[in-house]
Amino acid sequence: MSTEPAAGVAMEQVLKGLRVLDLTQNVAGPYCTQILGDMGAEIIKVERPGSGDDTRAWMPPAWGEQSPVYLAFNRNKKSICIDLDAPEGQEAVARLARSADIVVHSMKPGSAESRGLGFESLRQDNRKLVYCAISAFGQSGPMSGLPGYDPLMQAFTGVMSVTGNDGEAPVRVSVSLIDMGSGMWAAMGILAALRELERTGEGSCVNTSLLETGIAWMSVFIANFRASGTLPRKLGSAMTMLAPYELFAAADGWVFIAAGNDRLFTQVCKALGIDHAASDPKFAKNADRVKHRVELHRIIEDAMVQMPAAEAVRRLRACGAPCSILNDVGQMLTDEQVVSAGIVQPLQVSEGDDHRVVGIPFTLNGRRKTEHVAPPTLGAHTHALLAEAGYDDAAIRRMIEHRFVG
Repeated sequence: MSTEPAAGVAMEQVLKGLRVLDLTQNVAGPYCTQILGDMGAEIIKVERPGSGDDTRAWMPPAWGEQSPVYLAFNRNKKSICIDLDAPEGQEAVARLARSADIVVHSMKPGSAESRGLGFESLRQDNRKLVYCAISAFGQSGPMSGLPGYDPLMQAFTGVMSVTGNDGEAPVRVSVSLIDMGSGMWAAMGILAALRELERTGEGSCVNTSLLETGIAWMSVFIANFRASGTLPRKLGSAMTMLAPYELFAAADGWVFIAAGNDRLFTQVCKALGIDHAASDPKFAKNADRVKHRVELHRIIEDAMVQMPAAEAVRRLRACGAPCSILNDVGQMLTDEQVVSAGIVQPLQVSEGDDHRVVGIPFTLNGRRKTEHVAPPTLGAHTHALLAEAGYDDAAIRRMIEHRFVG
């Protein structure tokens, strides 16, 4: 099979020509708009004068004098500073929205509307506007006005209740899976709305929330609870309905073994020299192995601790058994497979540096966007964007002097 990229549009051309007015901060919203920017849209990031996005201050650690978190979610954007609490600032945003194709915000429900920046207000001057609101608990319900962050929502939606080891205190998933997941859903909703715009000529309002993302990630646990009536318990690295499907200690590390069916379990036993387990009636079928999970774990681990993790992986893969060494971040980044994927890419933040960021996690026609513009300094594009929106130099100077913009 040819490894040459297929003919067709490049990633950065997909949304070229579309302008996104980004009124978000922290992680979920900026990740959404960064996805759109990676696909070629022009992203205008609206930030508070003086401080900007909260993540600009999320340090240590730092890359130079900048927050790595801010750098991770704000490439390929322009920055304009506008005070959304000032009528003059609200008017400036409304004026920018007239030439925007997409508006994304992460304000609490009602906040945008109280500033004259809700969907119905903005679409009066722009009937084709695609509008996306990302909130914590959603647009309705008794908790809709409350703030929310990723770990808070992990607690509320039950993600924390199934994370960690049985008998120990709950722990959060360290990855910001609810924030980043919400950004992904928002981006998908926006793409769906753009398709609807092509069909009808009318813009749409997309709503998503951290709550809905958390519930979505709990789909399997909800289904199992409905089927059994039994609350799920924490199983560490294991999975409720499969065994062996978890981490095992080796002589010098850890190895995850994923035997998703009876055939693969037989291959695991063959690789580790424990054929007696494969022929034991207690482990004949997956349901049997789940029932006798603790005993099976001991048998497999007794064999695993006799060999280095790399040797265990070599044997398992030679027999076709899915497995992986437990890598830390440094090991993962230098792994040959990760390097060959080309998803960890350079981002020149300042002259001569070698910062790296994670690119968009898919290719289009065999291509992935590889050249990125570093996240902007605070307010770097304020004057130019206001001038483009029709403000003259005197008006811009007056707004800056009164700190309506910055």
